[in-house]
Amino acid sequence: MQGRHKKSMQEVAISEFKAKCLSLLEEVSKTRIPLRVTRRGKALADVIPASSETAERDWIGSMSDTIEIVGDIVSPVIDVNTIEALKN
Repeated sequence: MQGRHKKSMQEVAISEFKAKCLSLLEEVSKTRIPLRVTRRGKALADVIPASSETAERDWIGSMSDTIEIVGDIVSPVIDVNTIEALKN
């Protein structure tokens, strides 16, 4: 690896990533330090550690019981009789 990026992100050239892909992915998983893949010094992709499945699902249902539906949410907002296209 070429060194550390300023936010604890390791950088690796795409050729090295291709040669060592599995071991680099394992390292990201173990150390939880992201990896930036570069081509000719320019960022190409960031490999970030996967979050746990429970962390990904924590947001589901997090807003339950936070809103209240008041009134009819199915009927049209305007009076149907005022729509010109529906008049005979």
